Parts: sequence; C-alpha cells; structure tokens
Amino acid sequence: QVQLVESGGGLVQAGGSLRLSCAASGRSASNIIAMGWYRQAPGKQRELVAGFSSDGSTNYAESVKGRFTISRDNAKRTVDLTMDSLKPEDTAVYSCNARSYTGGGLYEDSWGQGTQVTVSS
Repeated sequence: QVQLVESGGGLVQAGGSLRLSCAASGRSASNIIAMGWYRQAPGKQRELVAGFSSDGSTNYAESVKGRFTISRDNAKRTVDLTMDSLKPEDTAVYSCNARSYTGGGLYEDSWGQGTQVTVSS
C-alpha cells in the first residue's frame, strides 16, 4: 500500500503562483512506477494536470502547458507541482496520484486526500 500526503494549495489571486507537494510512503512505495497530479473542479470530471509516466516522461494538460511544472525527487519519493500564472479556471481540488506495480501484471492506484486551490479574479 502507498500513502500519499499532500501539502500546499490555498487561495491566490490571478497571476499568482502556488506550489503543491506530495510525499509517498508505505510498503509499496518502492514499487511506484508513475506519479502525478489530477484536479477536479465543481461539476467537472477529474483530469490529469501533470504527471510522470512509467518511462519517466512528463505529461501536461494542454491548459497548463507553459504555466505549470512538475518535478520529483526519487530518493525522497516526492512529486511537486509548481503553478505559475494561475487563472480562475485553475480553481479545483488537486489530488496526488501514484500507480504502483503489485505483481502478477497488476497495478494499484493510490490517491492523496486532495488540496483546494482557489484562484480569485
């Protein structure tokens, strides 16, 4: 099992910046193959914001490219999301996700508790 603890988030004015951090721990943390950040705004489906794939490549939602940067520290098992030039439409609950290999060709998704990001206009 993987536990994910998030920090950061809060209220910021449009054009401002925030940094989210996610730390993974637990018995299966060493089996994590991918990590990323998702968000869900009221009335909308959850979407991938940015993440590291199993091959180490990064993926970004089109809406955040050029504004958000995802980074990681493999030794500390953390993944951070730096969000610049924030817009009101970035307002959402942001959740950290980790996918770990559990053996036998099976994978497990773990989620953090979510952190609110609110961007005022």
